[in-house]
Amino acid sequence: MTEFGYSYDEIKKTADFLAERTTHRPKIGIICGSGLGGLADCLAESDSFSYSDIPDFPLSTVHGHAGRLVFGLLKGVPTVCMQGRFHAYEGYELWKCAMPVRMMKLIGVKTVIITNAAGGINPDYKVGDIMIIKDHINFQGFAGDNPLRGKNDERWGLRFPPMSNAYDTKYRQLAKKVAKEQNISKWFHEGVYVMVGGPSFETVAELRALRLLGADAVGMSTVHEVVTARHCGLKVFALSLITNKCVMEYETEKIANHEEVLETGEARKHALQNLVSVIASEMSID
Repeated sequence: MTEFGYSYDEIKKTADFLAERTTHRPKIGIICGSGLGGLADCLAESDSFSYSDIPDFPLSTVHGHAGRLVFGLLKGVPTVCMQGRFHAYEGYELWKCAMPVRMMKLIGVKTVIITNAAGGINPDYKVGDIMIIKDHINFQGFAGDNPLRGKNDERWGLRFPPMSNAYDTKYRQLAKKVAKEQNISKWFHEGVYVMVGGPSFETVAELRALRLLGADAVGMSTVHEVVTARHCGLKVFALSLITNKCVMEYETEKIANHEEVLETGEARKHALQNLVSVIASEMSID
């Protein structure tokens, strides 16, 4: 491990460790956000690994993140699911937070499905709505904090990977079709996600500024995973569960809190599990 990341060989060692202990060879990788870890419980014939048992793997410290890597079949599709992710506010560098994405690449994953819990900035969004991410604003990247910072290894990808079409258009259209079939289109939006550092929730002035920049939802994850996935050639589909309405007025007693995030995730878990399961199964046909 260097100042700016894991070496290719170190990540391959982790991937080989896992490949030796499961017969599953996943095509799809899923990263679960706060309150959304139940997706991993949908996997059949599963093999589960605690993060603490995987060489060089970070540890998740956030309530609502189980800290397990689960291999199995999702509607017959070989899948690996992260039951908990890593954040910069836990003290990790972004390259370390995104390391599991590269491990997924080496173990055979072609597409990542990334979910998160997010605050709704767009006034049309309600708690419990689902936003398909069509683009992002990388606030930490603006400040020079990027998971690709440091020496580039061409075995992963280009030094300057484009992000203009980071979120696969075909998969976004697929998600809309599945939502319509499942009669949940009324909960659906498509919008822009902005990543901030956390762990403090945003001020009223910060949220108003983010809205002016075009953000529809805000969270503390996902973007570094997307950047890393695209850098190493993985396709990306991502969605946000709107777990709280952002407080954008001064004259209110409402406050943002993590308990609301977990409660909303629990209330929507079955709908999300059904949605992602069908999307994943249709992706595998592609």
